[in-house]
This record gives sequence, C-alpha cells and structure tokens, in this order.
Amino acid sequence: MLDFTMKRLDGSEQSLSSYKGNVLMLVNVASRCGLTPQYRGLQDLYKRFEGQKFEILGFPANNFGQQEPGTEQEIAQFCERNYGVTFPMFSKISVTGPDIHPLYADLTSRPAPVGGEVQWNFQKYLVNRDGEVVARFDPQTEPGDPALVKKIEELLA
Repeated sequence: MLDFTMKRLDGSEQSLSSYKGNVLMLVNVASRCGLTPQYRGLQDLYKRFEGQKFEILGFPANNFGQQEPGTEQEIAQFCERNYGVTFPMFSKISVTGPDIHPLYADLTSRPAPVGGEVQWNFQKYLVNRDGEVVARFDPQTEPGDPALVKKIEELLA
C-alpha cells in the first residue's frame, strides 16, 4: 500500500511511504454527489484524531455520475471554502474501470471483506500502521459511524 507516489492537488509529489507508522483512511471523494456533505464528517474525524498518527487521504474521482468534474484548483477551493478540509487531498484519479489508478487496482484486488469494487463516491479503506488494508466501509457509512470510529480507535491503540 505504501509503495505508491501520488500527486497532491497542488501538483507536488507525495510518497505514501511517508505515512508509514500512521493509521490511514483512504477515501474516493466527489464535490457534486449526494454524499459530498461527508467532507464535514471526514474533517471532524481528522480533527478528532489529530496528533495521534491518523491521516485521511482524499482521492477525487469522476467515475460515478461525473460528480467530480473540476480541476485540481477548483477541487481544492471547493473543499476549503465549503468544508474547511485540511486533510491531505490528492489529484483526481480513476478508482474503477479500464483506467483505474494502480493504487485503487491494488485496493480493489484484495479479497473481501477489505477488497472489492468501489461502489460509489466516499468508499473508505482503513490501513494499519504497517501499510496493510484492514477494513472497508461502504460509501453510505458516515465518517462518525460508531463502528468506523471504533475501528480507528482500535488501530490507534
């Protein structure tokens, strides 16, 4: 999981290996989706566990209903202006289909219950401190869902 280097919204390169030792939540996001208000919950979760080696990594994707049509700059402005997002956001990628990004090809190729096709925007994957994918939560699972929060707390303990 941590062998990938990704481009941030600002154009800089970020090696995911720099997150080794952290608990990660990878989320494919979109700004024109019925689930877009989850950005607020993600930001709340990020602040809640701030300083505890927890990171949320947002990956904009335009795969579902063309709900992320914006440029990197537009996405960054939208997230900051509407939800005060401070967690790391990366450049738009494909999370399904023939042009799937290798990171998501890796995530989705894992066996159930942690792998499987991305169902929609805001699907969440949890990665432990060693870079192993350990849980997947469906798009409809709110960031503050008790089961999700409990799993994060277990991974941080």
